[in-house]
Amino acid sequence: MTNRACAYMKVGSCNEPLRVSSTERTLNSTMSSSEEYINGHVHLEEYESDGKLFLTEAFNVIMEEILHKGTDLKEKVCEWKDPDQLRALLDLDLREHGESHEQLLQRVRDVARYSVKTCHPRFFNQLFAGVDYHALTGRLLTETLNTSQYTYEVAPVFVLMEEEVLRQLRSLVGWSEGDGIFCPGGSVSNMYAMNIARYWAFPQVKTQGLWATPRMAIFTSQQSHYSMKKAAAFLGIGTDNVFIVQVDESGSMIPEDLEAKIVQAKSKDAVPFFVNATAGTTVQGAFDPLNHIADISERNGMWMHIDAAWGGSVLFSKKHKRLVAGIERANSVTWNPHKMLLAGLQCSVILFRDTTNLLMHCHSANATYLFQQDKFYDTSLDTGDKSIQCGRKVDCLKLWLMWKAIGTHGLSERVDKAFALARYLVEEMEKRENFKLVCKGHFVNVCFWFIPPSLKGKENSPDYQERLSKVAPVIKERMMKRGTMMVGYQPMDGRVNFFRMVVLSPQLTTKDMDFFLDEIEKLGKDL
Repeated sequence: MTNRACAYMKVGSCNEPLRVSSTERTLNSTMSSSEEYINGHVHLEEYESDGKLFLTEAFNVIMEEILHKGTDLKEKVCEWKDPDQLRALLDLDLREHGESHEQLLQRVRDVARYSVKTCHPRFFNQLFAGVDYHALTGRLLTETLNTSQYTYEVAPVFVLMEEEVLRQLRSLVGWSEGDGIFCPGGSVSNMYAMNIARYWAFPQVKTQGLWATPRMAIFTSQQSHYSMKKAAAFLGIGTDNVFIVQVDESGSMIPEDLEAKIVQAKSKDAVPFFVNATAGTTVQGAFDPLNHIADISERNGMWMHIDAAWGGSVLFSKKHKRLVAGIERANSVTWNPHKMLLAGLQCSVILFRDTTNLLMHCHSANATYLFQQDKFYDTSLDTGDKSIQCGRKVDCLKLWLMWKAIGTHGLSERVDKAFALARYLVEEMEKRENFKLVCKGHFVNVCFWFIPPSLKGKENSPDYQERLSKVAPVIKERMMKRGTMMVGYQPMDGRVNFFRMVVLSPQLTTKDMDFFLDEIEKLGKDL
């Protein structure tokens, strides 16, 4: 027995023989096993020491395998494995006992090796790419501090930081006052906008539910993000009450059709309350005519939301912010700095022009264990009740630290460079006979078909569209298995599969654009 146990049992010396009853023996046994568990088996200090060593060595792996090799043009964007192969390589089973230090480090290496390197300069697959090291530092710091962004008492730095970042973003939109909050992605930001708009139109919905509201009508373009329909379904409004507005060839909403759809909704006894305009559609990168939509919205007493998750960052550019002329007339704006600005997943905000605290009134539940009103500091800093979440991840630090590092000017240059490279790519593409643009866009999305030699001059053949639809999937499979680059494709609005190239990483140069065109030709020349 330990000296600590002796002292507890008030025994003068641990060397003296003890005569104890069966009850005392049971107590002694229980205490001994507890102490063994606490001091013997758990080895807390040793565990912490091993953990810190593991973290240090794992971080070295991350630096080498992801941030060094993952950004090297000579390395692959991904090392493709079929699902069954990958399961076997990763050994995903969770077992009764833990693994050794070396085994765990190998797990880290395997995860790094077989994951897609979105930081690679030739990852063009999504609306996010590249890496900003200051933002990444902010992400690491966020994870390490591991707090929740709901009250000033547990997140004092981040409550004040979020407030300032939101203020600056609203200022770029053109609002000197307003509200906002960081959300877990653009889809949730859009849902917040719809929910607040419904509360604004029908405040009784919070307490009485949909029984107390009329049939509601939502308007959004045929190329808007699918989160509009998801939000309508989630909020109980119903996808049948989402009226789809037609777009022109470039993908921009046609205002005249918006007016026609409003008339149609009213004829079905639905109340128009929410119109969603898009600033940077997902595929074509189109911008809806915001001023025209604002005029229509105001005439009909509707809430105007702008989904600028993708295109909002043009506000940093003096040259290109004309694309969102009229954005200040909106009631709410979604904006994802994790996309064009490279803040890192996830970083999304919903901004409001409202100054009546709608966000708090709509979402608050007044949980007294968190939001006590008799705290010793200003309780208006406890912003957690504005959120539909309880625990909320800190998403402001990565953007704030990156903004601090390169300033508004640096972010502006980042946006302008992406536009310049996209224009270069289009110009070079037009010089090559095997490439055909879907349309000339205004943003950094470049949509095109690759026409292989076997299809040249056969545009009038009855099976041309069917054969063309198969080209992009084959090229995509080949590039994934080679690991040279990644780019997405899709069919849309009657058009067969075409590629969507997204130019945004500041690591890119004109040589990468040339490589992209050469690689597509190389991968598709025999089709």
